[in-house]
Amino acid sequence: MKKTYKIEVDCANCANLMEETARKTKGVNNAVVNFMTQKIEIEFSENADVSSVMQEVIKNCKKIEEDCEIYI
Repeated sequence: MKKTYKIEVDCANCANLMEETARKTKGVNNAVVNFMTQKIEIEFSENADVSSVMQEVIKNCKKIEEDCEIYI
């Protein structure tokens, strides 16, 4: 399953780091951040609890860029 979320991030490098971090989160098959549109598309693993996975994604991204936001 793929879902797209609005994000708020200030620089392209931070967006790339968010993408990398999201990809490494358990329950995520793939993640793509588009800095220009301020969106992240996440492809979840089969049978993943989307809500729990997104909480982990947000927590992990905040470690990289504490000012970033992912609106779920």
